[in-house]
Amino acid sequence: MDIAHNFSYVFFFEKNWQEAAFWKYMVERWTDSFFYSVIYVVLIFGGQYVMRTRQKFDLRSALAMWSGTLAVFSIAGAIRTIPELVSALRNHGMQYSICVPTYFNGVTSFWAFMFTVSKVYELGDTIFIVLRKQQLIFLHWYHHITVLCYVWYSYTDHTAPGRWFMVMNYTVHSVMYTYYALRALKIHVPKRINILITTLQLMQMIMGCVINYMIYSIKNRGEFCQQTYTNLRYSSMMYFSYFVLFAHFFYNTYLSSNKRSVKKGQ
Repeated sequence: MDIAHNFSYVFFFEKNWQEAAFWKYMVERWTDSFFYSVIYVVLIFGGQYVMRTRQKFDLRSALAMWSGTLAVFSIAGAIRTIPELVSALRNHGMQYSICVPTYFNGVTSFWAFMFTVSKVYELGDTIFIVLRKQQLIFLHWYHHITVLCYVWYSYTDHTAPGRWFMVMNYTVHSVMYTYYALRALKIHVPKRINILITTLQLMQMIMGCVINYMIYSIKNRGEFCQQTYTNLRYSSMMYFSYFVLFAHFFYNTYLSSNKRSVKKGQ
C-alpha cells in the first residue's frame, strides 16, 4: 500500500513497530475501554466524596511534571504526524486524506498506537482536579470517556478520518498541556492563551463535524471511504456533542454578561 509521506529520518522504535500485532490485540480487547471508563468514574466520583471533608492537596510539582510529560508527548506526536497529513493532502487531495488509511503504515502507525493508548493515560488528568478540589465539569469527564471508547473502537476498523482526528488532537494538546504545565509552575501566561486553547478546541470540533459530513456524502455517492456507517454515526454524535459543550463553555467563561459583571465587581 502507498505511504503518503517519506520521512527523512525514522527512529528505531518507529521502524521496528509491529502494527499488525497491536491491531490484533485491539480487535480482541478494545472493549477494555469500557472497563477503564467504569473504573475512572468510580474513582473520580468516589474521590470527590472522600475529599469533601478533607483539605485539598497542592500537587503543583506533580501536576507540572504530569502536564509537561503530556506536552512533550503531544508535541512529538504532532511533529511526526503533521507531515504525513500534509503529504496526503498535497499528493492525493482531501478525499484521500479522509478515506484512505495509509497512516497505519510506517512512522505514523507507531504514533497512531501511541495516540490510542494515551487516552487511558490522560484519564489521570481528573485525579488532580479531584485531589485539588477544583470544579469537575461534565464536559471534562464526558470528553475523556467518550474519546477513549471511540478511539479504541475505531482502531479495530482502521478508520481513515482518524488521520485528521489524531493530528488535530496532538496539535491542540501540544498547546493545552504546555499551558497547564506553565501554570502549575506559576509562570504567568496571558489570558488570551487560555481563550486561544478553547478556540482551537472549538475549531477541532467543527472540523470533525465537517469531515463526518464529507464522508457521509462520499459514501452516499457509492465511492470508497474507510469508515463504516455505524462508526460515522458515533463519530458525528460525539463531535457534535463536543461542539455544543465547548461552545457553551466558551460562552459562559468568556462572553456571558454575568461573567463580565462579576469580574468588574472584583
